[in-house]
Amino acid sequence: MTHCILLGAPVDEGQRRPGCLMGPAAYRVAGLVKTLEALGHSVEDRGDVIPAAPGQEICDNPAVHHLPEIIGWTKALRDATSAALADGMPIILGGDHSLALGSVAGIASHAARLGRPQFVIWLDAHSDFHSLQTTTSGNLHGTPMAYAIGRPGFAPFPDFPAPIPGENICMFGIRSVDPAELAAMQNSDVTVNDMRVLDEQGIAAPLRSFLDRVQAANGLLHVSLDVDFLDPSIAPAVGTTVPGGTTFREAHLVMELLHESGLVSSLDLVELNPFLDERGRTAKLMVDLVGSLMGRKVFDRPTRSY
Repeated sequence: MTHCILLGAPVDEGQRRPGCLMGPAAYRVAGLVKTLEALGHSVEDRGDVIPAAPGQEICDNPAVHHLPEIIGWTKALRDATSAALADGMPIILGGDHSLALGSVAGIASHAARLGRPQFVIWLDAHSDFHSLQTTTSGNLHGTPMAYAIGRPGFAPFPDFPAPIPGENICMFGIRSVDPAELAAMQNSDVTVNDMRVLDEQGIAAPLRSFLDRVQAANGLLHVSLDVDFLDPSIAPAVGTTVPGGTTFREAHLVMELLHESGLVSSLDLVELNPFLDERGRTAKLMVDLVGSLMGRKVFDRPTRSY
């Protein structure tokens, strides 16, 4: 069984719709610890990470907001995630997706110390492939994958500790990409399984193809799960809804296949905004998905009214 280490990341500054800072508490209230323990895993909740004190950092793009605060979160989450990986499997409870600037830096640093390749599967409606120069919204939750791959244009962020090769990144279920992101992605080796691919090929074939590459390389796999990966009809508690997301069964199938692979070493849960939820419906669904990722079978699932 797995020793799961919960790290709260109440990051709200990476976008402009308040509420994601309540996400870590919502996951705890929705029964995440009980779900993991019922599956036989041990759980250590290290509480919420405290960000480093913001500095006076600025960048040339006037649209970018809360840069010093996000850099503070990046440093703190990088260190907390890297430290947790020495003891078990970190589960980072967000918080908006800018938290992955820190969590992915931490997991990449850990992989480099072990001499193993790091892989990432990005379960999201968006590619989050902007640099500080290309973002027009200024929302830094749209930048983590560009930072992780080592794209230029991230000063004054700390250098990414061990840039992840594009071929080690799989964007799965994306369906909203800005022109600047698309241009950058077309010059990379990132695997893109957008919703068109999933509509044509289904969930299992493209996911298994990527997992086979992770296994062949003896890689570590980080899963970053955004609420907007799911269709808003089943997961309304997100400020960046995009129609046409994964269904309940499709999302659970992704988690079940990830569990069966035995490759997952770390997990982000991001963009949950409890202020937009319906009686905890989205938080409970996200906890159920973690249950599938950690080994719950279809016939073990309790009936629950949402």
